[in-house]
Parts: sequence; C-alpha cells; structure tokens
Amino acid sequence: MRSKSNFNPYSQVFISSPLYDSKNLYKKRRKAMLKELDSFCVFAGIPMDPGTEEAYVQIWNKMVQEPAFMYLTGINQAGCYLLLDPRTDEEILFVPPKDPFKEFWNGKRLGFLEGDKEVARVTGIKDVRPVDELMDTVVARAKKLPKGGYAYAYYFEKFKEDHNDRFRHQLLKALKPTGIKLKSAAALHWSLRLPLEPERIMDAEAAQAVTNNAFRTVLAEMKAFKTERELGLKLDYEMQRESDGDLAFPTIVAGGANACCLHYVKKDEPLKAGELVLLDFGIRIGSLHSDLSRTIPVNGKFNPLQKLLYQIVLDSQVEYQKHVRPGVSLKEIGMVPWDYIMQELESRLVKGAKGSYKLLYDKRPHGVSHFIGEQIHEGEPGTRSLDTVLKPGMLISCEPGLYGEFKATLGGKTYREKIGIRIEDDLLITKDGFRNISEDIPKTVDDLEQLMKG
Repeated sequence: MRSKSNFNPYSQVFISSPLYDSKNLYKKRRKAMLKELDSFCVFAGIPMDPGTEEAYVQIWNKMVQEPAFMYLTGINQAGCYLLLDPRTDEEILFVPPKDPFKEFWNGKRLGFLEGDKEVARVTGIKDVRPVDELMDTVVARAKKLPKGGYAYAYYFEKFKEDHNDRFRHQLLKALKPTGIKLKSAAALHWSLRLPLEPERIMDAEAAQAVTNNAFRTVLAEMKAFKTERELGLKLDYEMQRESDGDLAFPTIVAGGANACCLHYVKKDEPLKAGELVLLDFGIRIGSLHSDLSRTIPVNGKFNPLQKLLYQIVLDSQVEYQKHVRPGVSLKEIGMVPWDYIMQELESRLVKGAKGSYKLLYDKRPHGVSHFIGEQIHEGEPGTRSLDTVLKPGMLISCEPGLYGEFKATLGGKTYREKIGIRIEDDLLITKDGFRNISEDIPKTVDDLEQLMKG
C-alpha cells in the first residue's frame, strides 16, 4: 500500500512517483525522442479541460492529458506544448500565463510568469516560454531549415478530427509561407512508448497488487451485496483507497444476461442467486494501469453448465498464451483463443453434455489483446498497433470471452443460461516469452468458490 501523504501542490498536475525520480524519467524519454528525430518536432497537450467545450457542462477528471504529451513531460494540464529540436538538443515547454484567479477556483497550475522558475523546477525543463510565443518560435525555426525541408508534429495520418489533427492544420497554416512540410512523429513515438521502462513496470505491478487486494476483499464479502451498484461501489472503494490515482476506467459489474453487453454501464440491477456476475475493473498508479476481468457466481457456487463454460474460457487463455512471445504481432495470433473456444464448445458442450448454444456474434466477439501503457487501450488510434511486433517490456491484456445462450444436460438435469463470461489477465512480454503479472489474482473455479465462502 502506497503512502498517501503528499504535500506537493502539483500532485495531480505533474504526475510523479514516490518510488523513483520522475523528472529524470521524463527527461530520459525526451532524450530518446530527440535521438529519433532529424528535425524539430512539436507535441500538443490537450487544448482545454474536458467539458469546457460546452457551455452547459464542466467536468474535471484527474487524468486529462494527451497521453503522448504526458509520456514526455508528466504534465497533466491543458493548454501546454513541447518543442524538441535535435539540431540544438533543445527542449522548450510552452505554458499558459499564470492565472491566480483560476487557481483560486481550481487549484495550483503551471503557468508562465516573467522571471519565475517554478515551472522549470517542477518539470525539469529549463526553457519555459509563454504559449503565445509558440507559433512564432515554430516559424523562426522553420525558416532556418533547408529548402524543401520538413518539421514534425504528433498526429495520426488515418485518424482525423481529434485535437492533434486540429493542431496539425494550425501548424500547416503557419508553415505555409516558409515552404516547409510537416511529417507525423507518431510512428517514432510509439516505437519508444510501447515498451515499458522498469519504472513503469513497477507502477503496473503496484496496480496489480492493489487490484488483487480489492478483489479478494470483495470475494469474502460477496454475500452482503444485493445489487450490481453495491458490488461495484465496494470494489471501486477498495481499489482507490490503496492507490494514488483514479480508476483505470469505469468498473463494469454485469449480472446474469447483462454480461452479454460488452461495455455494460447501467449497473443498477439486483444480483440474483444462481447467476454469474462479470467484473471488468482496474486502477491507475502513476500513469500505468491494471486491467482485469473476472466472472464469479453470485451465490458462491458455479452450477455444472456455468462451470463447464467457464473452464472452456479459462483453458482458452492457456492455449493463447502458448503463442505469446517476442517476434509475433497481436494480429498474427488473435484468432487462437476464439478457434479454441469454438472447438471446445462442440466437444465438451454439444457432444459431451448433449448441449447446444447460440452465440451473440460470429466466432470472434472482440480482440483478445490490447497494449497497456499511458492509455488503458494503448496503441495508435484506428489500428491499436495490432501489427506491431511484440518486444520485451510491452504489456498486453489477455481477455477471451464467451457470450450467448447455452443449454446442457449434466448429472441428469437440464440447465439453460444466457450468460457472458470474460477472464482477463495482463501479460508482460519478456525476452523468453511473457510473465503473467496478474497470476496472484484468483480465477480458478476452486479458488473462487473457496474464497467466496467468506
């Protein structure tokens, strides 16, 4: 459990860890990015706080920043920009002007004040300038480039209409008189960002430990929960009280047939004895996350059909993991668990239990893996980087599932179920294969039933 004693007034504005030198980590990342570049590059933070684009709503979430900007600076605040120039080895941070009135409402923020060194002290970036100097600085540097040259910005060629794309158009307009072109730095950035450094692996493992403790507490107290909401609130509380961050995402608590909705958010129905309940949950530590799914019996005991189907999904995890190693891509091995599940439904359910099934999809309900990093679903938008070859240090999910209507005769009794089952662990790629950093979080039938006895 991490100490929650933190008197840093910028604790949610500059994301740091008590376990390592955060400023040095961000500096190493910027130095690595500079080595990849052959011209200057601009990274845009999110331009405004979530909710402020609409007059009728204002939402403040603790983690608001563009993940690429967060990765390089640790700054969790709107309206900031970073310029990296490999020709001069410069790092320049552009921030909004210091605004005491806004701080009166919303707390301490990083802001430019002539002669003040506070932003440099907090971030470790020595050259700090007001944001209204950004475009003039970009144009001045572009004019020094050779004719036909180019600069970089962080944006996605195939993903339009986000703030990065809007910033790209602003840059193109400013650069037009100079004749300098613009190239995307996204691919260079992702090559650095997807593999986790030891510090981020430490944060990911800390998130797993918190998630494990919370889940075990919930299992022991399961009899007390009457609704999806009660269960979800308890799980969220146990995760957040041991962490230094927010939930990784809104927790899914889906009882019975509700688990057949993959992103079920209603979460207000009664929990019914004899049904399963699907939990998809995780916590953020620093800027890393845990991402887990477990499916448990409401009354603490799987019936024979539930147990049969659950074991098929659990075994499909094992089958998939035989193929997880450096040198393969997630797309390359993505059908392994789904083919296995279809095969085992025919073998164990149809032939073995004289059963039948009707799935709510055609063989593959969703991806079995995604990268985990600054975002819970890491990877380039539109592709999620599924073609990327796995390398040591990358963190991926492993989440096969099964959703539909099932029937079987077992022990002389006929069972019918409309259920969803998902089991998800997080796998850290190593030089020899992978390490399941979720392995301590209970998931076998015997372990779950034993712990739910309370």
